[in-house]
Amino acid sequence: MTLGPDAFDTEEMLAGLRRWVECESPTFEPQAVNAMMDLASEDLAAAGADITRIPGPPGLGDCVLGTFPHTRAGEPGVLVMGHLDTVHALGTLERLPFRREGERAYGPGILDMKGGTYAAIEAIAALARASVETPLPVRVLLTSDEEIGSPGCRAIIEAKAAESRYVLVPEPGLPGDGVVTGRYAIARFDLEATGQSSHAGADLKRGRSAIAEMARRIGEIEAMTDEDCTFSVGVVHGGRWVNCVASSCRGEALSMAKRQADLDRGVERMLALTNVSPDGSGFRVTRGVTRPVWEPSAETMRMYELARDVAAGLGVDLSHGAQGAGSDANFTGAMGVASLDGLGVLGEGWHTLEEHILIDSLPRRARMMTGLLTRLA
Repeated sequence: MTLGPDAFDTEEMLAGLRRWVECESPTFEPQAVNAMMDLASEDLAAAGADITRIPGPPGLGDCVLGTFPHTRAGEPGVLVMGHLDTVHALGTLERLPFRREGERAYGPGILDMKGGTYAAIEAIAALARASVETPLPVRVLLTSDEEIGSPGCRAIIEAKAAESRYVLVPEPGLPGDGVVTGRYAIARFDLEATGQSSHAGADLKRGRSAIAEMARRIGEIEAMTDEDCTFSVGVVHGGRWVNCVASSCRGEALSMAKRQADLDRGVERMLALTNVSPDGSGFRVTRGVTRPVWEPSAETMRMYELARDVAAGLGVDLSHGAQGAGSDANFTGAMGVASLDGLGVLGEGWHTLEEHILIDSLPRRARMMTGLLTRLA
């Protein structure tokens, strides 16, 4: 059963979503993330959920589990899963305020992934208002560190997914009104260059610049990119005083591949770059968080066909495909739990100051979620 268009008021949904967007929640600001979790908990509770607050990883925000009442409570059911941390620093609202321009609504985190998560909760609430019970019990898991690879929340995600039959992830939909049925493998790396300090004015030749070493290595790393595996360096920190030759420089790199075997070879190539002299100077690569490749199972494709049928009733020809950007469905899908991703709103510019959603996708994706929740059994 898919709820009709009168079940969702677009203006009311935008007003509710605006509260979320204007509650900035960058990953490394746990107090801000927890304020966002408080807000989401209020909306979950208003929709009828029992709230469990799960302490977050050290130095990061908490997680929230919302469990909705059901006659089959306790049985494996549907886990709707999203993250409320964003990549936008506190104060981004000054440069990217929530605003509506024609068919678009802008704001930090509105596409990735507050819009889709808010729409999913609104879908569950609308079903409750209509006195429609889903065939299976529904829970909502909101996590706090997805934007850094979910190093602390992965165990929570996998534990809750193992208790579920299906996982639905309202990350942004694919352009053209699609959903995501697979994700590429992704590995993160910590980089460290170590040199020799000296006075940059009086004794420059005595020093060995760690910044210069890092710069050389960045070019080497990014030159390894080919059709099978990509490499990029996105974070660099080095030096403190301009009149000192920097003895330390740190960075972070990302590698992505469509196939796990290609990523594994990429990891080997990255780790082989480590070269440290007996005096401790040189370059070191350490493997960080890795998201496994998620390839669609038969059950995932069955879920897609259900979603496609629901979307057809809304006048949408729902496409599907794999996507490079990682999500927590990498973990649940790789576990073998039937997972469907990209169920959130449509838009562009995520992770940038042009991040926006297409407003008409907000109620449409909420309606699609109601249809899917009432068909999964």
